[in-house]
Amino acid sequence: MNGSVEFKDVDFSYTKNRKIIDKVNFNVDAGHILGIVGHTGAGKSTIANLIIRLYDCDEGQVLIDGVNVKDLSFASLYNNIAIVSQETYLFIGTILENIKYAKPDATYEEVIKASKCAGAHDFIMRLPNKYETLVDGSGENLSQGQKQLISIARAAINNPPVMILDEATSSIDTRTERIVQDGMDKLMDGRTVLVI
Repeated sequence: MNGSVEFKDVDFSYTKNRKIIDKVNFNVDAGHILGIVGHTGAGKSTIANLIIRLYDCDEGQVLIDGVNVKDLSFASLYNNIAIVSQETYLFIGTILENIKYAKPDATYEEVIKASKCAGAHDFIMRLPNKYETLVDGSGENLSQGQKQLISIARAAINNPPVMILDEATSSIDTRTERIVQDGMDKLMDGRTVLVI
């Protein structure tokens, strides 16, 4: 994928007769950034979910590189689009395994590169077992900011042409937000990015 994203007269509703998305039109050229703002419940995250087909639109078309997302395989979508959301999901296993989740065949060097890009490498290297540090399912042994940095590294490892940042820094403190923002700035360079 090159990464252009377009919405053409897109309608969507979770319940009948209550549209969340109503005739939305926009076009983001490959390599450009689009900011999406609005109050809670306005449909910002729904736009992201329509792009990756967690839901399909009721009317209109969601296009990537001019192709309807309904005509693309889920594998193609998930290999070319990464989402970093305010909710971080870590799995039981090591930090290395959590980052490699997006690309199971990634080399150790690719993991390091993604971690450095995300701003996670320094804190990981300070942990007693570094990349082999075990993460429990809830990630309670890591701070919210550390979990978010791992999530960003996971998004970076596939080098996706399209990235969606869904309120990615809303649940972390200001100091950590600066570190996370630096990581995201590196990730956004040259990609199509939707920032919610």
